[in-house]
Amino acid sequence: MATKSAKGPSMIETFQEFKETKNIDRTTLVSVLEESFRNVIAKMFGSDENYDVIVNPDKGDFEIYRNRIVVADGEVEDENKQISLSEAQKIEPDYEIGEEVSEQVDFQRFGRRAILNLRQTLASKILELEHDSLYQKYKDKVGTIVSGEVYQMWKRETLLIDDEGNELHLPKGEQIPNDNYHKGETVRAIVKEVQNENNNPRIILSRTSPVFLERLLEAEVPEINDGLITIKRIARMPGERAKVAVESYDERIDPVGACVGVKGSRVHGIVRELCNENIDVINYSSNVQLFIQRALSPAKVTEIKLNPEERKAEVYLQPEEVSLAIGRSGMNIKLASMLTEYTIDVFRVLNESEEDEDIYLDEFADEIDQWIIDSIKAIGLDTAKAVLNAPREMLIEKADLEEETVDHVLEVLQAEFE
Repeated sequence: MATKSAKGPSMIETFQEFKETKNIDRTTLVSVLEESFRNVIAKMFGSDENYDVIVNPDKGDFEIYRNRIVVADGEVEDENKQISLSEAQKIEPDYEIGEEVSEQVDFQRFGRRAILNLRQTLASKILELEHDSLYQKYKDKVGTIVSGEVYQMWKRETLLIDDEGNELHLPKGEQIPNDNYHKGETVRAIVKEVQNENNNPRIILSRTSPVFLERLLEAEVPEINDGLITIKRIARMPGERAKVAVESYDERIDPVGACVGVKGSRVHGIVRELCNENIDVINYSSNVQLFIQRALSPAKVTEIKLNPEERKAEVYLQPEEVSLAIGRSGMNIKLASMLTEYTIDVFRVLNESEEDEDIYLDEFADEIDQWIIDSIKAIGLDTAKAVLNAPREMLIEKADLEEETVDHVLEVLQAEFE
């Protein structure tokens, strides 16, 4: 039997490229390689049915055998499937008519064009398989935490590499503002989504998603992982502050205490992971008034008036509690609104002497520009005391006024009652 080598320089290069292909199991790779060889053979001879293709991607080699039936001299009708007796006996002297001759074929002799076609076919199919494998792997990981090594940093995103060399994208908007990365360091994030446009997977990560905090809590608090405590809602201002509402159906378990841990031991690592983001854990309640009251902690609420249809809440507090309810830069009230899914407006409780007299804003037109008065009236505040009782931050944000303008208005109105 002839034993010509099926390997040539360019074919060895072909296998070197594909034998270490990541994310593709050996069986699939062998199948793709064999199919690619058969396609080339079929194009050249019209059929590949009488060929055996043996692929060994581990070693980076392959063998192709052509099987032909021995016929009498002069009776060969199809040279691809038949061989004359005299030709067969040149290979093995004892061949007889009707026997099958299996002969190794040198793929190099198919020509340079066939080899290039094979390389292109392999490259295309394996890239397609890699992309499909990557997509399948990460689409099942959406909502879970993964780790990656920082590979490159750009203005709009940071590129991470997982342990298999796959690219993971962490956009600037999904990074905690205080995040500061260095090449080679390991970063943890949640898989937010897996895009797959034109079978080209793009894995998007997030460190600002509430789900990231939820998964960190699940990992740190065994009672959550065991289902004894449920995380009902999370509101985050990444890197600044977060509020987490938890609930337990087991009366023996204090859900807030279990999540925080002794002296904050369970949340300490999470706070550090989230760039010192303060985490408030509160008890969830289906009673909206009670839930809003807890969400505004540490402020103590005097009264709450609900408008469930518009999902609005008017919250009345003693003057000394107002700043606590609003928090630094309005952070506490914003998080409470996000957590309860109610728009919360805060008002000071008036004492009896303050309730006796009030003045409509329009009477201050000599000292305050009319457009400013109209802007304040547009948010439902018609009188001087209504404005004085409203939080300064609310006037700035809702009436869309400059801080200096609001301070001037408050100064003018306050002077009227002094």
